[in-house]
Amino acid sequence: MFLKKMKNKKTGRTYLSIVHGYRDKVTKKTRVKTIESLGYLDELEKEYENPIAFFEEKVKQINQEREAEKATLTFHIGNEERIQEDATNRKNFGYAVLSRIYHELGLHTFLKNRQRHTQSTYDANNIMKLLVFSRLLFPASKKKTYAQRERFLEKTNFSLDDLYRCLSFFNQHRAALQLWIHERIQQRYGRQTDLVYYDVTNYYFEIDTDDALRKKGVSKEHRPNPIVQMGLFMDTDGIPITYGLYPGNKLDKQTFIPMLRTIQHDFSLHRIIVVADKGMTTGDNIWYTLSAKNGYILSYSVRGANQAFKNYVLDPAGYRPGKDGFKIKSRLYPREITVTAQSGKKIKKRIDEKQVVFYSKKYALKAKADRAAALEKARRLIQDPSRYNRATSQGAAKYVKNLTFDSKTGEIMETTQAALFFDEEKLKKEEQFDGYYAIVTSEYQETDEHIIELYRGLWKIEENFKVTKSDLETRPVYLSTQEHIESHFLICFVSLVIARLLERRLKGKYSVPTLIESLRKASCSHIEGNYYLFDYYDEVLADIGKTFGIDFGKKCLSLGAIKKILGKVKKA
Repeated sequence: MFLKKMKNKKTGRTYLSIVHGYRDKVTKKTRVKTIESLGYLDELEKEYENPIAFFEEKVKQINQEREAEKATLTFHIGNEERIQEDATNRKNFGYAVLSRIYHELGLHTFLKNRQRHTQSTYDANNIMKLLVFSRLLFPASKKKTYAQRERFLEKTNFSLDDLYRCLSFFNQHRAALQLWIHERIQQRYGRQTDLVYYDVTNYYFEIDTDDALRKKGVSKEHRPNPIVQMGLFMDTDGIPITYGLYPGNKLDKQTFIPMLRTIQHDFSLHRIIVVADKGMTTGDNIWYTLSAKNGYILSYSVRGANQAFKNYVLDPAGYRPGKDGFKIKSRLYPREITVTAQSGKKIKKRIDEKQVVFYSKKYALKAKADRAAALEKARRLIQDPSRYNRATSQGAAKYVKNLTFDSKTGEIMETTQAALFFDEEKLKKEEQFDGYYAIVTSEYQETDEHIIELYRGLWKIEENFKVTKSDLETRPVYLSTQEHIESHFLICFVSLVIARLLERRLKGKYSVPTLIESLRKASCSHIEGNYYLFDYYDEVLADIGKTFGIDFGKKCLSLGAIKKILGKVKKA
């Protein structure tokens, strides 16, 4: 801001005004905005002994106040001023904290080092930042993300074609990037990997085409679309370690051994204890885990077990009572498992494991409530089978006797309709095990209660999958080439890691969706000159600001001040 002295060539009179200089965003040229019109010098001399010296001192004081961020800003917007077409006047500022974690992980360093010896002209780091920040705050397709790239105050000097070409670059380095992130988390956060969690989910595609990766399989969301399987390892803080993609027709249990081999070999881990659900409880998986000198804590299907184990579960002997009808018991037991030899032959192996069984009245009531809808559907099916087929009768068909489907169409066979009736015996057998759960483990020295506590941490990985599907909108996937699909999931993985680290830095006070929502709302609008007006602030942003040293509570900031903050977070 300075004192402007404009001399009228006709009259010779000098007009004084206080103006603010700024750089026009469109023309990139320096412009001035009148802050205060003072009047003609000869008129002002009647009021002030030395008007120029007086007002120059005033301008100096204003600038000093602004430097100290104490100035009262006044904006003048004329009635005739119009919004420039296609101008992105709304900017997000919440991504500043995401940028902080991004740079703490050194992702910029990794990408710059890998790109240094390539022939590519685009900036992979800038593209990754756009894709990750957008995936967290404004998830959309790659094309739409590119179209809305100006919502962030970052360099976007690349084309849409550059973005798609860069996906191939990301795919080339996806394994190395996962390892890099893991090592940085170990250094900065002291990650513990003696206990890890593993689970599998799948994501569907809008493109109804099968290829090497996209295959028809058992969809978690009961969709007919092609899917891809994802196996994910997570630490005890809920932060992902690594992931792997598999064809959609690959069974969950078949992903376990290759993923365990990868995490232990590539990530140089020592003995680990793997926690997983009953889908991984196979003879092959258990034998491989033990052969690699690792341990396991796996849920075990009571209803799918042999009669001897069922008898043990229902036998009241040995249970120790707890609160609210809870009871627990365990035993060391030499169990026989079936293992596939290298020749493909099935062989029997004996393992000594601890079996923990417990009953929860709360879980029993939940099982009954969860089953109610299926039972009601089964009864409607018996009354009017023409309304159902194999897909729509899912969950209810097992309670209907003599029900058969056409192998080609999935329709209920008409010849069986008259003989349909409710299977009371099936229901009775299921109900007797309501509320009972079993866990098998190699860690026989751990207490029963601690085994259950460790197993219950598995909910965090299920929540990770929920975040990717709901908040990050990982699916449906619209990409077609395998390397682009792989890159899409890498970007989602990086985004999930950043979100979980943010959650951890806030000590779990807020959920990932809550944090993302507040950061999404932390935006500002261009007023005039180089100034932006902020319009949202809440308790979440206040706590984030305290943790990361970023003030989200300012109502107005200059572009220079905003860029100063964004530059500071990059120096993590």
